[in-house]
Amino acid sequence: MSKTHWLILLVLSAALGLAGFFAWQHYAAPALPEGIVSSNGRIEAERIDVSAKLPGRVSEVLVSEGQWVTAGTLVARLDTLEIDAQLHQAEAMVKQAEQQKLQSDALLKQREAELEFVKLEVTRTEQLAAKGHATQQQLDQLKTAQASAAAGVAAAQAGIDLGVATIASAKASVERLQSIKDDASLFAPRDGRVQYILAKAGEVVGAGGKVVTLTDLTDIYMTIFLPARNAGLLAVGAEARLILDPIPDYVVPAQVSFVASTAQFTPKSVETADERDQLMFRVKLSIPPSLLAKYQEQAKAGVAGVGYVRLDDTARWPDWLQVKLPQ
Repeated sequence: MSKTHWLILLVLSAALGLAGFFAWQHYAAPALPEGIVSSNGRIEAERIDVSAKLPGRVSEVLVSEGQWVTAGTLVARLDTLEIDAQLHQAEAMVKQAEQQKLQSDALLKQREAELEFVKLEVTRTEQLAAKGHATQQQLDQLKTAQASAAAGVAAAQAGIDLGVATIASAKASVERLQSIKDDASLFAPRDGRVQYILAKAGEVVGAGGKVVTLTDLTDIYMTIFLPARNAGLLAVGAEARLILDPIPDYVVPAQVSFVASTAQFTPKSVETADERDQLMFRVKLSIPPSLLAKYQEQAKAGVAGVGYVRLDDTARWPDWLQVKLPQ
């Protein structure tokens, strides 16, 4: 290869290297001011498992993956044929108990009428006996009949009390079975997006078996890890900023909502300052709920990015970290 060719290659290499240097300077994030630190992280969201309280067969799943649901939305049902049969039987027992109570009411009225009649007879016989027109034996017989009639009234009243208790017991059975049937309908406890369908129609799940998993998009945060020297200065509620890989031109506001009390990646022995610097603390940077509500359709878990936190309240955010959101 001639000297000219070598010279051309050298010039081209220098030009490419210079271009790469300027490109790196252009795209690399500017240096952070004192009091602000950063760390790579990933957007996460709380997951909610909608589970069966009791074992049973899944009758139908009424949502699909990716669907947005609001709190109270029916997402799935379990088969209730057996419970329905027991519920009908319990309802029939309530009606039977109510009819028995009606009979006890009628019997009480009859026994009270009989007692009233015997009391009148006793009163008349006592008057006749006082005048010598009735014997003591007749009076004693009527008093015995009066006592018997009083016992009949008490028995009839006890029958009514038993009927009331039977009705209450039968209604309690209905309520219990109705509660079991209600538990067969699975509702979304909060607003969210369906992340996974874990059981299909026809599958049998156990008590606590997961059927649907929701992503709670009202609680989205980025998890980052900071060394001990930074985490020790960080306060819950401190301002933060997020820049996400898919939308690097925007800056999302956040705040520190959690700082772990125990370190991650802890070495076996912590003896020197360098080893103490290896201690990493988990930090959550939460996005405000009002912002999540506004960008509900765009909010997604699993997105990577960089989190920036302010260790010093007096530190000023640089211009490139000022909040900037899509219109």
